[in-house]
Amino acid sequence: MDAVLYICHGSRVKEGCREALSFVQRCKEKVSIPIQEAAFLELAEPTIEEAFERCVEQGATRIMAIPILLLTAAHAKQDIPNVLKKMIMRYPHVELSYGQPFGVQEKIIDILLEKVKDTNQEVTDQAMALLVGRGSSDQEALMQFQEIAQQLEERSKFQRVNTCFLAAATPTFKEGLLNATTLHYRQVFVIPYLLFTGVLMSEVIEEVKKLSSSSQQIILTNYLGYHSNLIDLLVEQVHQLHSSLVK
Repeated sequence: MDAVLYICHGSRVKEGCREALSFVQRCKEKVSIPIQEAAFLELAEPTIEEAFERCVEQGATRIMAIPILLLTAAHAKQDIPNVLKKMIMRYPHVELSYGQPFGVQEKIIDILLEKVKDTNQEVTDQAMALLVGRGSSDQEALMQFQEIAQQLEERSKFQRVNTCFLAAATPTFKEGLLNATTLHYRQVFVIPYLLFTGVLMSEVIEEVKKLSSSSQQIILTNYLGYHSNLIDLLVEQVHQLHSSLVK
């Protein structure tokens, strides 16, 4: 019997975990596979191990594990696979297929443009954007992030799109924000590239609040959130994985 294991990041902030579980529930409704469980990599329950065992207890012999992550970094390449490897050793009769983070997708650029529009602030010809990532030491993830920024610049009215990070990479968010205020653009749209609310989003809000200028607008958009576009991308990946299993 087939199962889908949705693996979310996890957060110390309960609202962030509730958002993730609500997203998974919306995905489940579009997937006809009989067994579907959600798990968190860290900071919340159920753990990957617990959710994997729930799948097995319900009769799963093939499990599709999908990391619900934005970029392909250490969590997707090492942390989650290491846990899954242990579970396969424990249940060798189970066939496992492993998905991929969202990566670079046109539908995600669509979400970013929507978040900018939702501010109800018209983007002028003197506007730039600051795309704020979680941060990673993984070069592939950093390259993906730069490509997303480039595509956003190409598809928007922004004169430029800079990137910065909340951890593990440079420039830091504080450095990126301070630099943006020196570039003499009348509008700076700060766009958090985050899936859920939490400690990092609170940090972005606090830093933006500290900066105000009569000659420059600092406009904070909402974080990505678990948008319907992401549901479409995730469901498409589940279908692709399932098709490869049944061949």
